Amino acid sequence: MLIWFEVKLYTTSIAERSSLTTHQFLRQTDALVRSRTTPAPEAKPRLGRVLDFMRVLWALDHGLQSASKRMQAEYGVSGLQRMMIRVIGRFPGSSPTDLAAVLHVHKSTLTGALARLEAAGAIVREVDPEDARRARLTLGPQGRAIDEVRNGTVEAAVRRALSQIPDAQLEAARGVLLAITRELDAE
Repeated sequence: MLIWFEVKLYTTSIAERSSLTTHQFLRQTDALVRSRTTPAPEAKPRLGRVLDFMRVLWALDHGLQSASKRMQAEYGVSGLQRMMIRVIGRFPGSSPTDLAAVLHVHKSTLTGALARLEAAGAIVREVDPEDARRARLTLGPQGRAIDEVRNGTVEAAVRRALSQIPDAQLEAARGVLLAITRELDAE
């Protein structure tokens, strides 16, 4: 735990200083420091450039996971499923491959989520008339209702946060996140 303290310099007369032994002075100073020691209100250990940034990423990941669980309980869809619905709503007729590319996830990650959304009536999977091997995705009645939700979602929280950030700062942050994503994909 980091300790934050304020030590006030007390001036004493030469006579007072000379009457203390070094040991007594150190004990009094130590007692003074302990009496003024309180946990830092916002202090966090400095871990260095990389680990400090990763700590923020983990906090973001935790926040996304927590919000996703709340959405699952309230709306019946996770954060990823809501994002899938939003993308399909914007691009009806997308294939699962298209959706995986837009969301930057592996197709196998979407398979189970798509099956659950289809079973719930949130999406409709149709055979592509031009290529019977491909599926086309559109929103079903449940999906259209979820697509209209604007409060209590990860998207709403991100919208509020981004409204406070200047465009140039947002683009810089986006660039950093994309660079990290590229490096992780290369691993």
